[in-house]
Amino acid sequence: MNRVVQPKPEYWAEAGSAASAIQLAGINVTFGSGNKKVEAIANIDLNVSQGEFVSLIGHSGCGKSTLLRVIADIIKPTRGSALIYGESPDMARRARTFSMVFQQSVLMPWSTVLENVRLPFKVGSRNLQSSSQAMDAVEALRLVELDGFATAKPAELSGGMRQRVAIARALVTKPRILLMDEPFGALDELVRDTLNVELLKIWRKAGTTIVFVTHSLHEAVFLSQRVVVMSRRPSHIEGIMEVDLPSERTLDLKDDPRIGAQVAQLRSMLDAG
Repeated sequence: MNRVVQPKPEYWAEAGSAASAIQLAGINVTFGSGNKKVEAIANIDLNVSQGEFVSLIGHSGCGKSTLLRVIADIIKPTRGSALIYGESPDMARRARTFSMVFQQSVLMPWSTVLENVRLPFKVGSRNLQSSSQAMDAVEALRLVELDGFATAKPAELSGGMRQRVAIARALVTKPRILLMDEPFGALDELVRDTLNVELLKIWRKAGTTIVFVTHSLHEAVFLSQRVVVMSRRPSHIEGIMEVDLPSERTLDLKDDPRIGAQVAQLRSMLDAG
């Protein structure tokens, strides 16, 4: 297995530190009560280092998205603790330490691409846009290679381009952590493959930490440095696999036998859970 290789940050992540970006200890999440009580997550411990790319995989309904929402302060754990760079998820959210990208791009159809990217400045702090904790919206579009589409409306873009706008919107506040909940799940395979490569380029340029939820074992192996395998509900961590691939990954690597071997390993880990 290869070691974890930290990307070189060019934009905003702090260099030279192996500090934990995310620390989860004894996380339990239970929904409902009485006969309707459902234990979704049980006793999850996980550390994610600064600059890592970590994917979460598991059977449908196992709690991958629930765990991501705990990190994002959307769901409060029933028990256990979560720390984002040593702070609570609530404090990290207020400080815009992280941003989240969902499966649907959720763009405002009446606004231009540039206006959609600037949305966090309108719903957040008035001083955010002029602070060091922000990048110019045009720069964010350039990062996702859409600076030529600033005046276009979402309806004029392909599905893959709309997702890149959503990523630019998430990056415009310079988050140290990017949380991604199946962002390419609704796209066809060819577009998805292309966006996988583009996402890795963005990750290396930004130097941000990424936690990525996917149903695709192939996608998890291609993108990640580590893959966290979650068991069936109540979900715990069945195992963690370090990905053994070159740090530079191109579309040609998609057909590499090493990916197939590691996908098979992940599948066996899922079957065990």
